[in-house]
Amino acid sequence: MSANPASAAPEAEQPTGSGSGSRIPRVPFWAQIVAGLVLGVLLGWLARSQGLGWLVTTLDEIGSLFVQLLKLAVAPLVFFAILVSITNLRQVNNAARLATRTLLWFMITSLIAVAIGLAIGLITNPGSGTGLTPKDGALSETKGSWIDFLTGIVPDNVITPFTELNVLQIVFMAAVAGIAALKLGDRAKPILTLSQSILELLQKALWWVIRLAPIGTVGLIGYAIADYGWDLIGKYATFTADVYIGCALVMFGVYPLLLATVAKVSPLQFFKGAWPAIQLAFVSRSSVGTMPVTQKVTERLGVPKEYASFAVPFGATTKMDGCAAIYPALAAIFIAQIFDVQLGIGDYLLIAFVSVIGSAATAGLTGATVMLTLTLSTLGLPLEGVGLLMAIDPILDMMRTATNVAGQALVPVIVAAREKILDHDAYNSASASPIDSFGDTDRDEVRDAEPKSAVPVTA
Repeated sequence: MSANPASAAPEAEQPTGSGSGSRIPRVPFWAQIVAGLVLGVLLGWLARSQGLGWLVTTLDEIGSLFVQLLKLAVAPLVFFAILVSITNLRQVNNAARLATRTLLWFMITSLIAVAIGLAIGLITNPGSGTGLTPKDGALSETKGSWIDFLTGIVPDNVITPFTELNVLQIVFMAAVAGIAALKLGDRAKPILTLSQSILELLQKALWWVIRLAPIGTVGLIGYAIADYGWDLIGKYATFTADVYIGCALVMFGVYPLLLATVAKVSPLQFFKGAWPAIQLAFVSRSSVGTMPVTQKVTERLGVPKEYASFAVPFGATTKMDGCAAIYPALAAIFIAQIFDVQLGIGDYLLIAFVSVIGSAATAGLTGATVMLTLTLSTLGLPLEGVGLLMAIDPILDMMRTATNVAGQALVPVIVAAREKILDHDAYNSASASPIDSFGDTDRDEVRDAEPKSAVPVTA
């Protein structure tokens, strides 16, 4: 794996004239995102203040189309990513140990995140003084319960999960197919080769969608401002601040601490390498949509490709520190205060349990409604409380998803470092190069052409 795969972008990609002075500079992807955010806020404010209905509709259509393009690839991408990632574990010594350690660190970081969410909620009382009442809530059309969660894992046919985008059932089918392929051995090679090709095709198509993220940002942010307005955001000021502060504490406090003490690597280098995935997650609000970028940056941080190709897809569908830990903890306290329900120690322990065990229900899609309804139904809180938070959800979801993706890149780095399979030279040279440099197939070809050694795993 090259120490810095994005540092040698082909000169041919940049339009040039007769001399170097006429070269058109490429705008960094982060700058494009920031420009989209600023333009979206300005257009949203203009549309709301001037009552420009056509502009509100246009912003809504642009944002919705971007999200639809991301969702279009979700079902097949999840299926083939999980299938291929499981079969790739054949190339790693002591794969069962790696998988177990990965799951263990998923649980540990989720527990820390939910504890932070509960602490912030108990200190700030986000539901007090908002002016909101139970009448402001509306019964959620999307519900989650433990019965639905457990019985919903196994589909009754192979078509419906893809047409209805039930990611949990897709993950189940992909895991079964991957394990079966491992058992078949060489006889499954044609299927695995086809699956790998389809996965690469889907990822390439998704790269094209990712390039549209700055435009999607304009629509998503602009519509949020135009539709919700600052007055509505003001009613949820404490709750919104709690979510952002909680996510920031986890992402920029807990994660660096774990990197420095457990993995014994530089936290700054981690964020330099992982930043392209984090910023895309903030805009797209989709862990699955960001998954190809997350896997690329994880590999760039020195995690062996064979292990990263398992850990990242697995994390993209089950590892949700923002959506499934911090947010439901704060939301449960917020809704309980609005409906004047007293929560006790047992209720807080239940929230922690749901966050660790039920996070797969979130399944890497935009929003965290299923996880929230699962938490509320477990606590016996009114599901109408979900309606109180739907208006502000897109703004919250940006920070939640960024935290999710940061955690999905963090755990493979920690596990690889602990198991002494992390390429420290690659990690220490990782840089925050533009996202679009990851889409070039020649990077993979150069990397694959380099000499590789077996991936050792300590006993």
